[in-house]
Order: sequence, then structure tokens, then C-alpha cells
Amino acid sequence: MARTSPLMIQVATGDPRPIGRQIVDAVRMKIATGELTRGNQLPSVRGLAQQLMINPNTVAKAYAELTTEGWLESRQGTGLFVAAPRQRLSDAERDRRLDDAVGRFVNDVIPLGFAADEVQARVADAFDLLVPRKTA
Repeated sequence: MARTSPLMIQVATGDPRPIGRQIVDAVRMKIATGELTRGNQLPSVRGLAQQLMINPNTVAKAYAELTTEGWLESRQGTGLFVAAPRQRLSDAERDRRLDDAVGRFVNDVIPLGFAADEVQARVADAFDLLVPRKTA
């Protein structure tokens, strides 16, 4: 049986998102940026729970959500693996989620008083940091 390396994610008790949501978001980001690629094996539920020092049920629920959404695939007797890339959402749903995310972002940023060009430059810089990992 192949051994897996630790999944390098962190959960924060001060984060407003539940711990399970933090796990789902972190794994999605690692797959989306190419840090985790098709066929990479994830730690077992118990292994990740011990690594993060959290309840295994929380990890199991996060893994179940990622599997249902098509990010992960379960292989009988061997564990969970990153699934083959595919479009997981319809174009309309992707557009809706982007609009929602942009709306939340704008509502959070406008009160900070930054100029639009400064915000756009910082967003572009953040994307530039992620894109090379995906194409490498």
C-alpha cells in the first residue's frame, strides 16, 4: 500500500468558517493550483484528523463533500485520490458563484479606502502567485 505524505493544510479556530469548510477550501485550492494533481493520494481520515488534531468525523464529512463534488475519488481498499480534472459546475453556476464572490469582495474592500487600481494590482499579484504552480 502506498504511503501518503501529510496534507500540508492548516485550520484556524479563529476563522469564521467551520473547520470542515476550511479543509474543503484548502483541498480545492491545492487541486486548482496544481499543488495536488490527478492520482495524488490523500491522507486517511484518521491520519488527517491526527495531523490537524481534530475529530475524524469532521475530516470524513469534508472528504465526502469533495468526493461528491468530483474533486476526489475513492478507490476500494486503497483510499482517496485526486480525481481527473473536469468541469464540476455548469457555466451558469460558475458565473453565479463568481458574481457572488466579487460582490462579497467588493463589499469587504470598499470600506478600506483603497483606490480601485491598487486593489486590481493586488488581485493581479495574488493570481500571478498561484498561476505558475498550476502550469508547472
